[in-house]
Amino acid sequence: MLNALEIVTTVIVGVMVGVEFSVLLNNPILNVLPGDMGLRARVQGARVGGAVMPAWYFTSLALVVVWAVAGWHHHGTGLVVTSGALLIVSVLMSVLVLVPINNRIKTWTEQQPPADWKQQMTRWDRWHYGRVAVVIAAFALLVAALA
Repeated sequence: MLNALEIVTTVIVGVMVGVEFSVLLNNPILNVLPGDMGLRARVQGARVGGAVMPAWYFTSLALVVVWAVAGWHHHGTGLVVTSGALLIVSVLMSVLVLVPINNRIKTWTEQQPPADWKQQMTRWDRWHYGRVAVVIAAFALLVAALA
């Protein structure tokens, strides 16, 4: 049973990391689209991501906690616990910085974005780069714990 939990957790966290990495790659492309197309895409992305990603992060964290508890006396538990700590850091980064910006972005319209919308997008992107680095490290630790 522990083996199945390890695999399911690693896959769910890995797919989450892939989604976040694709956002990291796609946002610079959206930033150079003509007119307001990039802004519209980012607003829609904020709405969709804001609806889906919180549950994904908390589910990932919960699975890592269950893995750490269930496998407490097994090989690799320290890696799993460290991965969980990194996921907590990523959640804190999200809740304290990224979600407030995302909540503002969701309310923007193409007709009247705020004057500093590009600066807010840049700030979100910078924090997102850091979050992606943290979740990649968390995922790598889970993979290492499987070995």
